[in-house]
Amino acid sequence: MKDAGDVLLVIDVQNDFMPGGALAVAHGDEIVPVVNQLARGFRQVVLTQDWHPAAHRSFAANHAGREPFDTVTLPYGNQVLWPVHCVQDTPGAELHRDLDIPHAQLVIRKGLRAEVDSYSAFVEADRTTSTGLAGYLREIGAKRVWCCGLATDYCVAWSALDARAAGFDVALIEDASRAIDLNGSLDAAWRQLDAAGVARVQAADVLR
Repeated sequence: MKDAGDVLLVIDVQNDFMPGGALAVAHGDEIVPVVNQLARGFRQVVLTQDWHPAAHRSFAANHAGREPFDTVTLPYGNQVLWPVHCVQDTPGAELHRDLDIPHAQLVIRKGLRAEVDSYSAFVEADRTTSTGLAGYLREIGAKRVWCCGLATDYCVAWSALDARAAGFDVALIEDASRAIDLNGSLDAAWRQLDAAGVARVQAADVLR
C-alpha cells in the first residue's frame, strides 16, 4: 500500500472515450481493470471527469464549416475541434460502469466553461484558471502524483506536466493509459513528459 504522500490521479475514464463512444480512444476499455487494481494500492485517489456544456467552444459542431479534428485559433491559443462528447448529465459523460474506486476522495470536473477547453486536471487551457487540485494535494500532504487514464497524449499528459510544474514528483503509468495519437501527438507528448522529468512506468512496477 502506498503511503499518504502518494496520490493516484485517474483521468477521464468515461463512456464517451470508450470504444463505441463519441470520442473513442482505441482499447480505452482495457485500462479499467488495471486502474481498479492500481487504486486498491493507494490510500489517496482523485478522479477527473470531462463535463462540457453542449455549447462548448471545443466542439466542431459549434463552428460553422468545421469538422472534428480541425484546428482553430481561440483567444487562448490553438484548439483542436472535437466531436461532441462528455456533455453534462448525459450517459457519455458518466464514468465507466466497471470503474470500482469507492474510496476516491475527490472528483474534479473540467471543461465546464463553454468558452475554454480544459485538458489538464490542474489548469484550464487558458493556462491561468486553476481547478484547485494543486492546493488540495498540498493540503493532504501529497508528494508524488501517479497519473493514468484517457487519453495519454492529451488530458493525461497535460495533467502530468502541470502536476510537475506545481512541484510534485510525477509518474505516468503507461499501460493504465491509452492514447488518441492524432498527427504524432503521442510522440510529441512523451518528448515533453521526458523533458519535464515525468517518469514513465508500468502498473506492475507501481505497487512493488
